[in-house]
Amino acid sequence: MDLAVIGIAFGAIFLVELPDKTFIAALVLSTRYRPLAVWVGVGLAFLVQTLIACTVGGLVTLLPHRIVEIVAGVIFLVGAIVLLREAPKADADEAATEEEYAAKATSPKAGLAAVGASFVVLFAAEWGDLSQLLTISLVGRYHDAVSVFIGAWGALLVVSGLAVVAGRFLLRYLRLSTIHYVGSAVCFLLAAVTAYQVVAG
Repeated sequence: MDLAVIGIAFGAIFLVELPDKTFIAALVLSTRYRPLAVWVGVGLAFLVQTLIACTVGGLVTLLPHRIVEIVAGVIFLVGAIVLLREAPKADADEAATEEEYAAKATSPKAGLAAVGASFVVLFAAEWGDLSQLLTISLVGRYHDAVSVFIGAWGALLVVSGLAVVAGRFLLRYLRLSTIHYVGSAVCFLLAAVTAYQVVAG
C-alpha cells in the first residue's frame, strides 16, 4: 500500500467526480430518502464499480509496460478534454440533472428499500463513467490496485457524503464549471507526467 498513490487517486477522482452528475444525484436522493440510507446505497454502488475498475486495471497491467503507460496517458488526456468541454455548460445543466434524478425517486422509501433504490440509481448512472476510466488508468499507471482502490473509493464516499450532508450549501458557493476546469487541469498534468515518462523511458 502506497500513501502517495492513495493521495493521487483520491485527489484525481475527487476533482473529477465533484462536478459530476453523481453529486447532483446523491443530493436529490437525499431529499427523497433518509440521507444515511442514500449514502450507504451510493457507497455500495461505488464499492462494486471501483472493484470492477481496479480489477480491469489489474488485467491491463499484464500488457507490456510501455503500452499501458501510453493508454493511461491517452485516458488522462481524454478526461481532461471532456472536462474542459463540459465546463462552460456545467452550471446550466445542473437544473436539468436535478429534474432527471428527481423523476427517478418519486415514491417515498425507507430503510433497506431506500438503500436499494439509491444503489440502483447510482450504479446505472455511473457505469462507464469518467471516474471509472481514470481508476483503470491509475491502476495501469502505478501497478497498485489496492492503493488506487482505497484512494478512489474514499474520494467517491467523500463526494457523495458532501452531496448528502451539504450539497445545496456547496452549490450555492461553488460553481460546477470552476471544478470542471480544476479537474481538467489535474488530468492534463497526469497526462503530461505520463507522456514525459514514456518519452524518457
